[in-house]
Amino acid sequence: MSKLFIAGEVFHGAGSLSELANIKGKKAVIVTGGSSMRKSGTLDKAVAYLTEAGIETKIFEGVEEDPSSATCLKGAEVINAFQPDWIIGLGGCSAIDAAKIMWVFYEYPDVEFDALIKPFTVPVLRNKAKFIAIPSTSGTGTETTGLAVITDREKGVKYPVVSYELTPDVAIIDGEICASMPAHVTSNTGLDALTHCVEAYVSNIDNNIADALSKGGLEIVFDNLKEAVENPNNIVARQNMHDASFMAGLAFNNAWLGIVHSLSHQVGALYGIPHGASNAIFLPNVIRYNSAATSRFPDLARVIGKETTEELAQAIETLRSEVNNQSGIKEFGISREDWDKNLDYIANNALVDPCTGFNPRVPTLDELKAIYNACYEGVVYAEEVVAG
Repeated sequence: MSKLFIAGEVFHGAGSLSELANIKGKKAVIVTGGSSMRKSGTLDKAVAYLTEAGIETKIFEGVEEDPSSATCLKGAEVINAFQPDWIIGLGGCSAIDAAKIMWVFYEYPDVEFDALIKPFTVPVLRNKAKFIAIPSTSGTGTETTGLAVITDREKGVKYPVVSYELTPDVAIIDGEICASMPAHVTSNTGLDALTHCVEAYVSNIDNNIADALSKGGLEIVFDNLKEAVENPNNIVARQNMHDASFMAGLAFNNAWLGIVHSLSHQVGALYGIPHGASNAIFLPNVIRYNSAATSRFPDLARVIGKETTEELAQAIETLRSEVNNQSGIKEFGISREDWDKNLDYIANNALVDPCTGFNPRVPTLDELKAIYNACYEGVVYAEEVVAG
C-alpha cells in the first residue's frame, strides 16, 4: 500500500489567488522575497483578499535567493511575535522554502537547523499554524512538496530538508501571478520542472501516479516553455507551465529525485548558479549515465515524438538552447583552476546528498566527478571518461 502525498487543497487557474478571501482564521504572516510581488501588485491583492476574509496580516519581506538558515530564524522571530494561525509563502521557491522552515522554527523554537537535515526528521507540525503556498515561478513545485532547500552560507552547502510535514495545506496555482516573471527566470524554472519530470519517472521508487504526472508534465513543458519565454503575457502558456510545475512537484514528492539535483545543489551553494540552469546542464549527461541502469528513458522520449534515450537527451539540449540557457558550467565564469580546486569537495557532497539515494544507478565518487567535468566543459558524457 502507498499513500499519495499532496497539498491538502489545490486551487489552480488564472485568478485563483482570490481563494484567499475564503480562508478561515484570525492572523496570517506572508513571507515573500524582494520586491517583485509588491511591484506586480500581487502582494497588495493577497492582503486585500485576506482582509476580506477578516484575517489580520503581517508581512515578512526580503527572503534572498537560496535562503539561509539565518534568514529562516529571523523570520521565525517575527512570526512568533505575531502568533498567526496561517503562514503564507508568496513568491519564488526561495520565499516558500524559507517560509516552510520558519514554520518549523515557529512551532519548535528550540530546534536546531542541523537536526532537520536528516530526511524525515521534522517534528509534527500544525500545532500553531497551517501553511499556504502561492508560487510566482513555474519550476520547483514546492507548493505541493515536503521539501525545502536551505543554504548553509558558512559551509557553502545546500541542504534539502525533506519531510512530508512540510507539504502545504493549501496550494494556489495562479498563472496570472507569473506574467511579470523575466524571461531568464521563466527559462530556468521551466527547465527545473522538466528535470523533476524526468528524475521522478526513473527514480528507484515505483509509483504509477507519479509516472503519469511525469509524462504529462514533460509534454506540457515541451509544448509551452518556449512560448512562455518569448511571449510572457500569454496567460494560457503561463498557466500551462504553472500546472506542469505542480504536476512535476507532485510526481517527485511521491517518487523523489536523483543525482541531477545532488550535483546541482552543490554548484548552486558554492557558485550561486541558478538551480534550473544547472539542472538543465546536468540532465542530458545524467540521462546518458543512468541509461546503463534503467530502460525507462525511451518511454519519455516517445511522449515528445522521439524514440531513444539519446534522442531524449538531445531534445532537452535543443530546448535548453531555444530558451537561451547555458550548456556548460564554465559559461558562468568559473575558471578551470577554481573548478579543479573544489571538485573533490562538491563531488563528495553530491555523493551524500539525500537525492542520490533515489537515483536508478548507484554512483561512485569518480563517476560523479566525471559527470561534473563533462558538464563543466559542456561536452557529452561517455563511460570511457571514467575508465580513462
